[in-house]
Amino acid sequence: MSTPVILLPVDGSEHATRATAYALKLAGLMSARVLLLYCHRPFPVKLGEPYFQHAIDKIKAEANALMEPFRSILAEKGVEFTDLIVEGPPGKKICDIARIESCELIIMGSRGRSDLKGLLLGSVAHRVLQQAPCPILVVR
Repeated sequence: MSTPVILLPVDGSEHATRATAYALKLAGLMSARVLLLYCHRPFPVKLGEPYFQHAIDKIKAEANALMEPFRSILAEKGVEFTDLIVEGPPGKKICDIARIESCELIIMGSRGRSDLKGLLLGSVAHRVLQQAPCPILVVR
């Protein structure tokens, strides 16, 4: 039997930090591994060299800086984890990764927008709730 995987998408917000606290608790209860995920904005494909590489380096550095506090929290608590930084729309990528990694659970933060506002603004949590292949815990 393989180790259960909890997917923890983060965006650097306080909501993601609260979701991380829940992931820590549930990972302990489930003897699960946490998959820490960040989805960055698309690379600017219309730039020529050397600007294109500079843009890629900057996006990667920002992504790693955003992930570092979450890595530290998980490591500090002794939770087994891996991390992944991917390019693309978070709602779609979260569901894709959950499917590919056969995740048992997704734990994510939400800003708590109303249903109407979430639909109009394209809420990531709303998209994940509609398309995820596994249960989701949304933390506000």
